[in-house]
Amino acid sequence: MFLLVTFTIVAVGLAAIGLYGVLAYTVAQRTREIGIRIALGASRATVARAVLSHGLVLAAVGAMAGLIAARWGTRLLGSMLYGVRQIDLVLFGVAGAVLLIVPAVACLVPMRRALSVDPLIAMKAD
Repeated sequence: MFLLVTFTIVAVGLAAIGLYGVLAYTVAQRTREIGIRIALGASRATVARAVLSHGLVLAAVGAMAGLIAARWGTRLLGSMLYGVRQIDLVLFGVAGAVLLIVPAVACLVPMRRALSVDPLIAMKAD
């Protein structure tokens, strides 16, 4: 059980690092667009919401795919192993919450970077 928990923590950590990398790259690619939006009057909350929603949409799609695969896997294991329930709503709820909280935390650094974009420097870049 300790080994399973360790691998789970490592997998969630790798997923968070991967999502952070994707979002950091996306923010870096959209620096000019973010600068123009801020220059045209977009509030910092709007920019933060755009970056955060992009990350959470990616996380939600991944979480749904993972939960569907887990449901299928527990059905398969339930028919093979004794004592494995086919559905555990508490476990699925906790897993879904973790799969959405970890990416939200991983989105904070790219979101802060997007909020610190200076419009003048962003438009002069490239």
